[in-house]
Amino acid sequence: MAWDPNTYIDDILVEVPGYAEFQERVAAATRGIEAVTVLELGIGTGETTRRVLAYHQAAQLIAIDSSVAMLERARSVYPDANLRLSRLEDPLPEGPFDLVFSALVVHHLSGSSKRDLFRRVSGVVRPGGRFVLGDGVVPDRPDDMQVPIDWKLDLPDRVDDQLEWLEEAGLEAEAV
Repeated sequence: MAWDPNTYIDDILVEVPGYAEFQERVAAATRGIEAVTVLELGIGTGETTRRVLAYHQAAQLIAIDSSVAMLERARSVYPDANLRLSRLEDPLPEGPFDLVFSALVVHHLSGSSKRDLFRRVSGVVRPGGRFVLGDGVVPDRPDDMQVPIDWKLDLPDRVDDQLEWLEEAGLEAEAV
């Protein structure tokens, strides 16, 4: 599905129950460090960005997205940011970054691609920095499924698998 930046917020509010609370929790997970250099993986329309930058007002933002339309929307909101057309599978911008974050994007990658991304994130986040990943996962119990998975564009994995991959990449990982 190609998201339309003009209807994104209305569409995502229908698609993802608790979207606003989810966004607030992702942003809150970035607190507790002084982030001057920030990398966002999948800026979209900048919904998560706005909340994160409220906690890190002095931050210099670099962000990537694979959608030209989404980047154009984000540029209109963040004209001073360094926004780049790039996929998660591409080399990441050169760090180091105090904070790397992503919301509702990484679930589009296969398990092996997630592992590779986590390894590359570990290489650009500075020692003492933080990687915050907010995304859909495969729940332990099928009855806990909140959002339907199409298994074509959506390739979520279990939390415990992702925690293991993050640790393998050299990142301290915890689920919140």
